[in-house]
Amino acid sequence: MNTNNELIGRIAVDPEVMVGKPVVKGTRLTVEHILSLLISGMTIEEILEDYPNLAREDIFACLAFAKEALSNSTFMPLSY
Repeated sequence: MNTNNELIGRIAVDPEVMVGKPVVKGTRLTVEHILSLLISGMTIEEILEDYPNLAREDIFACLAFAKEALSNSTFMPLSY
């Protein structure tokens, strides 16, 4: 299994790509989009089927990136 650093290395942030949003390297697929697919109930296998240029590790990289982003920020409860 890859370490978090290896996984996060699969994510790129470039102001020239998708307005600087974090993307899976070599794609224009944002971390946000991949997470949205997972949240909507798609399985990893379904995502890989829909996006054949993705690797399983890319999806885990999105999760690792989100986890790291959350661990480096202050949590503010959402109010409705």
